[in-house]
Amino acid sequence: MTIIGYFLTALFGVLKSPPLLIGIITMLGLLLQKSPVGNVIKGTVKAILGFVVLQGGALLIIKSLDVFQKMFQPAFNIHGVVPSNEAITSIALSQLGQVTALIMVFGMLMNILIARITPMKFIFLSGHHTLFMAALFAAVLNAAGLPTVPNVAIGSVLLGFVMAFFPFLAQPTMRKITEGDEIALGHFGTVGYVISAWVGKLVGKNSKSTEEIELPKGLMFFRETAVSISVTMLALFGVVAVVLLVKKGPDYVHANITGEDGLLAFCIIQAITFAAGIYIILQGVRLILGEIVPAFKGISEKFVPQARPALDCPVVFPFAQNAVVIGFISSFCGGLVGLAVCGLASWTLIIPGVIPHFFCGGTAGVFGNATGGRRGCVAGAFVNGLIITFLPVMLLPVLGSLGFANTTFGDSDFGVVGIILGKTIELLKHF
Repeated sequence: MTIIGYFLTALFGVLKSPPLLIGIITMLGLLLQKSPVGNVIKGTVKAILGFVVLQGGALLIIKSLDVFQKMFQPAFNIHGVVPSNEAITSIALSQLGQVTALIMVFGMLMNILIARITPMKFIFLSGHHTLFMAALFAAVLNAAGLPTVPNVAIGSVLLGFVMAFFPFLAQPTMRKITEGDEIALGHFGTVGYVISAWVGKLVGKNSKSTEEIELPKGLMFFRETAVSISVTMLALFGVVAVVLLVKKGPDYVHANITGEDGLLAFCIIQAITFAAGIYIILQGVRLILGEIVPAFKGISEKFVPQARPALDCPVVFPFAQNAVVIGFISSFCGGLVGLAVCGLASWTLIIPGVIPHFFCGGTAGVFGNATGGRRGCVAGAFVNGLIITFLPVMLLPVLGSLGFANTTFGDSDFGVVGIILGKTIELLKHF
């Protein structure tokens, strides 16, 4: 590998690392404000630390949900495609790594340019989702037969545009959620969230917020977020565990799921692990916001006046913690209904992935709650569950050879963008 190649590889590694990207943006903002060296170091480290803490919480949640998925599929004997952004991106990188990397780097530059010259003044800071979307563009344009140079050129412009457009689309509801205009949402599930907010407004007139749920004195412990999440997840694990035990028997459960632990103890630990992940995420979000928002003013004043940082979806979790859990369950139910429809229509079966249903469904719940209270949260997140079931079905053919990989992109924006781009290319071929 040449020195230039090594440098480019190292740069790509930094740009696709969310903690380091957040740290660089924070450091740049503080330097532009001519903050003292000590403040620059402190702010940069705390911003990186906040994202590492957030990632640690997310890993705990993913670990718990992976176990739930491992129990759910054999319990209900379901086989099909499981949407996973990480899985489909890793496959795309193995085939189109160079093109994806170039689209990502130039797309981030295009995002800054578009934010500078248009009213969409948002800088997208979710590095992993930037990578996922770059992989989608590389895959769809490659499936259309475009050579490397036009693939990178078109993909970069489109990536820069969607990085500014989707936060712009979500911002009216984000203002309701955060009661301010300092931060934006940088997560490519925005179509589902905006539709959830619209559904909430449609069905939720006079509905109280999920955060105002009144409980009898004997159930007041549910007001503690960590406790209510633990109990809710224990109930979900318990139902699936009983079905799995009845259908597969104790030997299967012991050998494939619990190992040396008893089933009850195993379910309790998994439920509390999930709740611990939520608790850690909330702390990480607070750390990030405490550093990135003040630091970002330096970048905004220097490069993109009035720009807002667009951050990953857990940034909304502290604003409506009950809505996150209710949204997850409602979205997963929507996924189950969507799975049944796929079966009846003889379409590809899209198995509800509990990880996208948690992060996207929980965020959709917060959006639905912001416009329609409890009813909006439930209905909006349920519709989101349907959306992230049906869009992957329609996206599979557009991905070309990657569509046969038994996985696909899961979040709504990937489906919408991929399908529109694929159909546009197909239409242009007729001229």
